[in-house]
Amino acid sequence: MDGLETSDHFEQTTTEQSPSLLTIILDTNPAAWSLLADTLSLSTVVANLLVFINAHLACNYTNKVAVIASHPDKAQWLYPSPVEQKTSVSSTPSKRTNATDEDTDHPSKRLKLNGPEDPSTSDLSGSQSGSKYRPFRLIEEALLSNLSNLFNSTTPESLATSGSTSTMIAGALTLALTYINRESTAYAESIVGVATDPTTQQTADTSSPARLQSRILLISASPTTDLAHQYIPIMNSIFACQRLSIPIDILAIPLPTNPTTTTSSSSSSGTSTNTTVFLQQASDATSGIYLPFLYPPTPTKTSTSQALLTLLLGPLLPSPQTRTHLTSPTLINIDFRAACFCHRRVIDLGYVCSICLSIFCEVPEGRECLTCGTRLELGEGVGREPRVVGGRRKKKKKLRGLGVDGAEGTPSRVGTPVAG
Repeated sequence: MDGLETSDHFEQTTTEQSPSLLTIILDTNPAAWSLLADTLSLSTVVANLLVFINAHLACNYTNKVAVIASHPDKAQWLYPSPVEQKTSVSSTPSKRTNATDEDTDHPSKRLKLNGPEDPSTSDLSGSQSGSKYRPFRLIEEALLSNLSNLFNSTTPESLATSGSTSTMIAGALTLALTYINRESTAYAESIVGVATDPTTQQTADTSSPARLQSRILLISASPTTDLAHQYIPIMNSIFACQRLSIPIDILAIPLPTNPTTTTSSSSSSGTSTNTTVFLQQASDATSGIYLPFLYPPTPTKTSTSQALLTLLLGPLLPSPQTRTHLTSPTLINIDFRAACFCHRRVIDLGYVCSICLSIFCEVPEGRECLTCGTRLELGEGVGREPRVVGGRRKKKKKLRGLGVDGAEGTPSRVGTPVAG
């Protein structure tokens, strides 16, 4: 009876999984999504992305999410809303609720997810959102409102000023890292009670219960061949994520070169022609997942949407701690080329400064490094086309032995015996 009355089972502690922070970087290049409008529109991607976010939040009630828009001329927050961050704590809940309703419930200020809006349902304000889980509704309203405001503020002049077909991925990665650092510090303080600096750790422990599991998902659709001018900040962000054990997952959506050959070109090669080498290096260096989106054999809007949702809810949904028990898809053919510091071009062969490791596609003027000013000592024959000179083959010496009567025979140290 003493064993039954003991209270040891009340003292057993349960180890809960640490919360996971998912930071999504969405490519919002208007030129790229206009080319994808017939196969995979932006509204379809956003609708599937909201399902993916809801599934992430449903896995653990302590999970968090953040969404950043990578635009051609800037990187902007979609969730949490920058207006909410500036709102003072002294604001009354009634005013804050009214401001949210005015910004999101009006049909003209919301992003259309499923095509044209039905006029019969335009007068519905909050009756349908009352049965929705409140965190899901808040994220959806903030994301759609900020995304609509972003496109409404985009003008042809601003796109022409940027002068690039890519987006500000480097700025979006920097915003993601700063937000992850702030949330990780706040979570460590709430658990341990002592502020910890994650940047002082050489290698972060993803299984530690006092550490926030963080990861970044980048959805790219732009022709990212112009990312060479962002090479240095992108590589700095990759190294920071590698040190903090923050995986970077890449979902590359190829642009259709021809509506009739979209399926064959994407399915045969496995990767699109606009894939950048830096995104492949980012996923490989940070132990992330690189997934090129493959169109279905018969690409329709329904089948393409289902294929995208399968990728989001399949290999991209598990947290970093859960992935240790799973077999994640890997990319075999990774392009490890770098971009030169002089012309921002991706090169195969170049010149490297031995002091600062700067890369140049050609010998700098005056043979001085453009970064640190060190004079480059170049040997003779630098710049010539390499040639392979074939060596002359050596002739093998043949050993010959003399037999009886001067005939050639097998060489031997002992002579042939002669009968007496």
